[in-house]
Amino acid sequence: MPDVSRRTLLQTAALAGAASALTVTPAQADALSISADGITLVAEAGGSILVRDGSGTDLLRIGHFMIKDTVLGQQRTFGGTPSLTTVNGRPALQVAYTMPASASAVTVRGTFTVAARRASMSWEVTGSATLSPTGYMFSRALVGNTAPEKYVPATVWTKDPRGGVPYEVNAGSLYQETWAGTRACFRLAASNPSFTNATWIHAPAGQDGATRVELVLGDLRPSAANAVATAAPLGVDVWSDQPFGLYEPGATMAVNAQVVNGAADAKPVTLTWWARDFNGTVLGTGRLTRTVEPGAAWQETLTVRGPAQGLVFAEVKATSGSEEAFARTNLATLKPYAYRADGRFGIANYTWLLVPDKQQVGRLMQRIGVRWVRIAYDGAPGIPPAELDALGIRHNVQLGGVIFNGTAEQIAAWADDRARIAVQSGAAYFEVANELNQPWMSGQKAAEYVRDGLKPIHDRLKDSGVKLMNCGLGGMDYRWTANFHAAGGWDLIDAFAFHPGRGNFTADYAPPPEDWEQGANGSYWNFLGALRKARQTLDEYGGDKELWLTEAYACTRPNRWWNDTHRQAAENTLLQLALCLSEGVDGVNWYQPHDSTIHHPQEADPNNPEYHFGLLNRDTSAKPALLAFATATRHLEGATFKRWLTFADPDLKGLLFDTPRGKLAVLWSRKDGYILNRDHGADQWYPHPEGWVDHWPTKTCVSLKSSGPAIREIDCIGQERTITATGRRVQVTLDGAPRLYYGLEL
Repeated sequence: MPDVSRRTLLQTAALAGAASALTVTPAQADALSISADGITLVAEAGGSILVRDGSGTDLLRIGHFMIKDTVLGQQRTFGGTPSLTTVNGRPALQVAYTMPASASAVTVRGTFTVAARRASMSWEVTGSATLSPTGYMFSRALVGNTAPEKYVPATVWTKDPRGGVPYEVNAGSLYQETWAGTRACFRLAASNPSFTNATWIHAPAGQDGATRVELVLGDLRPSAANAVATAAPLGVDVWSDQPFGLYEPGATMAVNAQVVNGAADAKPVTLTWWARDFNGTVLGTGRLTRTVEPGAAWQETLTVRGPAQGLVFAEVKATSGSEEAFARTNLATLKPYAYRADGRFGIANYTWLLVPDKQQVGRLMQRIGVRWVRIAYDGAPGIPPAELDALGIRHNVQLGGVIFNGTAEQIAAWADDRARIAVQSGAAYFEVANELNQPWMSGQKAAEYVRDGLKPIHDRLKDSGVKLMNCGLGGMDYRWTANFHAAGGWDLIDAFAFHPGRGNFTADYAPPPEDWEQGANGSYWNFLGALRKARQTLDEYGGDKELWLTEAYACTRPNRWWNDTHRQAAENTLLQLALCLSEGVDGVNWYQPHDSTIHHPQEADPNNPEYHFGLLNRDTSAKPALLAFATATRHLEGATFKRWLTFADPDLKGLLFDTPRGKLAVLWSRKDGYILNRDHGADQWYPHPEGWVDHWPTKTCVSLKSSGPAIREIDCIGQERTITATGRRVQVTLDGAPRLYYGLEL
């Protein structure tokens, strides 16, 4: 049985000695200071606050404060007068800041206190009835830092009392600073990193109008620093040192766990952990107990042996009496594979989250068979075009901003700019705008789009070698497409692009278009039915157009009946990509590499589906869908679709392909129907089962003819087994999960 491989206790006493005496020191003639264990704040004559560690080393300086006002605009302080005060009977520093004459009626006051290795800072703004507290900022200047500042969203794991899977919620915003031998984190309740720059940190005020920031010193993980800053009873962080938690087959896999006591007193803490695979088999468990000092971090490394290929779910929980905190992550193993250069599978939008770094993200894209990136140009987020070229990944451009009913000059300037970007990027295709067919199935603005968007781009790129796509449609909107065709748009494109969204339906659900229901939870959002309608449309309108799915997905928003569980997402990912080939799709881009959004990287929102479309979790660990994507790309690249398979039992389904590795059959059953999470209630909430739980109740044993003494069976995440034949027949068990088979005579 795997066990703990290394045990260490990090006595990072961020709050140790919290009851020790605070001191007030006249550090110099024109300055005041306050100190606690491991930290000193010095109020300088101009109102800046200098932060020193326990050895007296200068770390950083807190300088000015910036307000935002709907009338006065942005206004910053210019110096200030420090003084000594008390907060709850303890020494504190206060700064009365100086405002410019243009904002002389505004008063800004800062208050600063210390505890062991921690500073609490607050700013109060008064004197104006038109303040915009969401736009406040404070300045900081680092001294001798050895790494750039890093923004880290703080999240915590939680559970719904109604059941279902655990999920993460936002728990603050951290800016991590690094020096040789130590670190620090600024902690805010909320902050937008896109508003933060080298001088200013975005620091919106709370509902009471005050901005509050905690600064925690010490060699703590950001999650641990957040627990200390918020005085949480317990905090847990888990992570892998292996990028994406992705290991070679059979490797020893390690989960690091850090438990922190954010309270003011020492307490006994019990750490329990488990790891189990995609089939539910427990690979390792453990239970440890320590006394953890206030602010101390207890760190463990926990190991399990990885499978040949597969996924491992891991959880670490800390308890002390009735107090509890836990965290989860995933580990995975993936067999090596040498891809061809002509793959049809890619990633939608930018590879925007370059964590842990750009090189590792690029290697991951290669490893899972990504051969296209939907949007890449110099200056865009993610990996630049030249670097994608070096990785063997082709790239397109999608840009919008169509100026409907604009002047000729406005439209020309827009088209010139977009065409220039497409050409300079080396794009193979330019997708002109995105999902302009709203409201869905209304048919609105198709003609205007052709006139003001597509045709100006076509006229500029017609001899450039860049192929044109229409704006990728949200769903297979055949009414908009009919109007688009009538307006002459069909003759201007080389490829038809759309996004076959999918709700709580299996990938092969194909209701006839005349029965599609509209609305956020309507059957309009089906996959195979939409794909078939697109193919029919291409055949009807002609012109030998390519068919591209520039966004396809399997959303895993937790505990919502409309969205997939992690297991359903893996199953549907494999089947969706197989169905793409059965319907002659020329290219398909998966939306997207990572959970979270480009504007809120690595934040958590269990209520917003946009945060749950990735192949990787928020913490960048692999989702089952990542292995499903890799399984599909490996077995379907170079494949030629032959036919749908039919059986005496009409509930049994199958696709047959010729591949470079031999005949490949994809088989599944629909005895449990095409509707997922069917037993949901009236509201959106639905208790998702865990990812290792088989959710298909009906199993059908089928006798099939083999071409040899055994066949290979491969599940949605690439786990493989051999089934031995008896008299050239094999027994396979089918359910709603698609599986791949080599060696069948069909």
